[in-house]
Amino acid sequence: MRHILITGAAGAVGSALLRRLGERTDITITATDIREPANLPENARFIMMDVTGNAPLNVILDRTPDTIMHLASIVTPGPNSTRELEYKVDVEGTRNVLNAAIAAGVRRLVVTSSGAAYGYHADNPVPLRETDAIRGNQEFAYSWHKRLVEELLADARGTAPDLEQVVLRVGTVLGRKVENQITALFKKPRLLGLKGSDSPFVFIWDEDLADILVRAATDGPAGVFNVAGDGALSVSQIASEMGKTVRWLSPGLVKAALAIARPLRLSRYGPEQVRFLLYRPVLNNAALKSDFGYRPRFTSAEAFKHWWEAAQ
Repeated sequence: MRHILITGAAGAVGSALLRRLGERTDITITATDIREPANLPENARFIMMDVTGNAPLNVILDRTPDTIMHLASIVTPGPNSTRELEYKVDVEGTRNVLNAAIAAGVRRLVVTSSGAAYGYHADNPVPLRETDAIRGNQEFAYSWHKRLVEELLADARGTAPDLEQVVLRVGTVLGRKVENQITALFKKPRLLGLKGSDSPFVFIWDEDLADILVRAATDGPAGVFNVAGDGALSVSQIASEMGKTVRWLSPGLVKAALAIARPLRLSRYGPEQVRFLLYRPVLNNAALKSDFGYRPRFTSAEAFKHWWEAAQ
């Protein structure tokens, strides 16, 4: 009987993972979050746990799981969120879980990182492979925090080699009920494009991600893997699929406008957002398919098509 502890179990990905693991009679689950997940399966027990404090050490030492699935992260900050809070959850929370896993002698730690950890850079290889540098930009909280998380994990691979790690650098997650900062962009009447860049997107369907997480927790190999469907979609292709048009603007014009708008509180974004739009990381998923042993059922294009059909 395998015992798996999940952080962030009440989120969209955590809920999908619980449905998968709930079908397994050879697994017991400790589901943790700051709120109880809906439809908790029979083989799961819920424990309230905030990853930012001492709770991870107390809970993990008490429950002694052999595998931890660390999903707790702030992907889409709320209107009252702060960078300090996001750092506490993403970075300090991961450090707390990692240290607790080592102290408790946990066998395997699975962490959902992000393609954003590579950063938004003009000289990023296209596509990016797992051996490429992690250069998350400090101006983007989520990207920077994922970089710091990966640095913590890399250090632990040297100091605590008995703890197996599976690090998943996930592309944009889409699903029938998934809403995030990227899907909000797509719901605008017109899509925004910057001249000189068609800013490709890579997508992974949430059910594919749940299956990947199950494999990572059970019989999959340790390692670092990009997680995305085959291929990528440009802004033009996304607009065509939705029957919308693209408003193409000069990067310099957008940067100047945001430099004025944010101090006046007319926009939550500053001029650094131009880099986010110009240089989106494109993930190579060859290792996911060949080394990890999972082929996503949906390509990036198919995942987007399914999301758009469900969103209408």
